Amino acid sequence: MLGTIDRSAVTKASYVATTTKTLKPAVSDGTPISEEQLLKMGEKDYMNAAQLAFFKARLQQLEKDLLRNAGETTEHLRETVLVPDPADRATIEEEHALELRTRDRERKLLKKVQQSIQSIDAGDYGWCEETGEAIGIPRLLARPTATLSLEAQQRRELKQKLYGD
Repeated sequence: MLGTIDRSAVTKASYVATTTKTLKPAVSDGTPISEEQLLKMGEKDYMNAAQLAFFKARLQQLEKDLLRNAGETTEHLRETVLVPDPADRATIEEEHALELRTRDRERKLLKKVQQSIQSIDAGDYGWCEETGEAIGIPRLLARPTATLSLEAQQRRELKQKLYGD
């Protein structure tokens, strides 16, 4: 899974050696860590306990939101409205189809979120699956479910564009 190439000063081995199993999303005074504080941390702090706890909390909140949306959709689709007008019926069916497509995308995202939470628990979160390099805090803030570094993702997308899936 992890390659021997490591261009950054931070390695997964040093991460594993310095982290603990208890994650606390707070700085030394007990306040929760913010995005600004996260971005200000140096390379030696990469994926420390506070950062892992920050991302785990963010992913867990996203998971709750996705599950709540799924429940709302289920309830919404159970509400049957009898409309005699065919045009109105078609509109309602189209709205339901759109909602189902949205929930399908969210279902796929939920799977990635759950995998990311498992990755945090396993100690693999924040590290590129292809190269073993750090993914980077800015990328993880933008996409907490990222499993590839920006460079590896760009290579994969270029390969898909050139050769297809």
